[in-house]
Amino acid sequence: MNEPEKINIETDYIPLGQFIKLLNILDSGGMIKAFLQDQGVLVNGEPEHRRGRKLYPDDVVEMEGIGVYIVTKD
Repeated sequence: MNEPEKINIETDYIPLGQFIKLLNILDSGGMIKAFLQDQGVLVNGEPEHRRGRKLYPDDVVEMEGIGVYIVTKD
């Protein structure tokens, strides 16, 4: 597996929907919502479909066919 791409946040946590928006892979909130409902992602290996899921530093988000990302905070 490839090394996860580090995505830095400035807050203590970030909602999953906002995190996906940061990645610039889906154009709109509506697309993010549909993607999560239809496909979902893995957060730390667990399936997740909620946009509001809070992600904290060191959480790993896997998006099938897109990539693996790790939340970091300076």
